Amino acid sequence: MGYASLFTTIAEIAGVFVGFAALIGVTHRSETGTFQRARIQAVVTTGLLVVLAALVPVALESYRLTDRALWVTSSAAYLLLNWAAIGLALRGSDNRRVARTQARETPVVITLFWALEVAVQGPLLLVLLGVNPALDEAFYRTALVVHLFEAAFVLAQLVYSPGAQRRATPV
Repeated sequence: MGYASLFTTIAEIAGVFVGFAALIGVTHRSETGTFQRARIQAVVTTGLLVVLAALVPVALESYRLTDRALWVTSSAAYLLLNWAAIGLALRGSDNRRVARTQARETPVVITLFWALEVAVQGPLLLVLLGVNPALDEAFYRTALVVHLFEAAFVLAQLVYSPGAQRRATPV
C-alpha cells in the first residue's frame, strides 16, 4: 500500500494538467482553431487517463488481491483505457486530420509522442507477460510517470504553439 500516496499525488498532478488545458480552452474559446482544440482534448484526455490509471490500483488494493493479480489487473485496465482513449480520439475526423498534418509538418514531434506511447505501454505489457513479477509495481510506476510526462509534453505544445503566441501578442 506504500504506492497509494505516490499514485494519489500523480493523479493530483495530472488533474492540474487537465485544469490548465480546460482553462485555456474556455478562456480562448473564440480564438481556438482545430489544432488547438485537438491539443486541448489531448491534454484533457491524457490527464484524465493518468488520473484513472493512478487510482485503479489504489481502489483494487482494498479487495486484498495478491500483488501479481493487483498489477496484472491494473495493467490490463490501464492498457484498455489507453487504447479506448486513442480509438475515441481518432474517430473524430478533425483529430485524424490534425494527426496527419502533424505527421507531415512536424515528424520529430509526432515521433516523440508515439515513442512516449511505447514507453507507456511497454512496461504494462511486461507486467501482463510476467517478465519479472518482482518489478510489476515498478513497471506500472514507469508507465504512469512517462504518461504524466506525455501529458506535460502535449500541454507544452498547446502553450507554445504559434496560435498561443499570437494570443499573447499585445495589440
